[in-house]
Amino acid sequence: MKVLVLIDGSKWSQKAALHAIAVAKRKGGKVILFSVLDRREAKAIAFNMGILSQNLRDVQRFEEEIWKDMKKSIKHIMSNLLEMCHREGVNCSLKIVEGSAKDKILEEANSGGYTLVVMGAYGRSGKTRIGSLLEDVVGLIEPPVMIVR
Repeated sequence: MKVLVLIDGSKWSQKAALHAIAVAKRKGGKVILFSVLDRREAKAIAFNMGILSQNLRDVQRFEEEIWKDMKKSIKHIMSNLLEMCHREGVNCSLKIVEGSAKDKILEEANSGGYTLVVMGAYGRSGKTRIGSLLEDVVGLIEPPVMIVR
């Protein structure tokens, strides 16, 4: 059994990882923790910071700092989950890619030979409705999908 877990840094994706680890442990499977970083997100935040600070000359600097922090944050979260896998005796690996979340998730989920894809029902915004990324990808992912709330 090979389980893909989509990690976006939200508490929901971390909860999804816990469920995936439990499934993999029971079935003797492997967990792949997968995250997509989209530079467009850093650009948008940096632009907003530039507008708020009334200093658009610093947008490039803001973007680089935000991008660096995004990568550091997701690596930290995934490293903690990797340690948890190892403590539970579950074979686990990390994969972080850059690009469009929808495109990269569909590419990985549908070409990686996965038995199961696990994702949180909500994204980082924590809104009470199902996450928009989930709505975009769930019907296009070929392996079974477990959505964790």
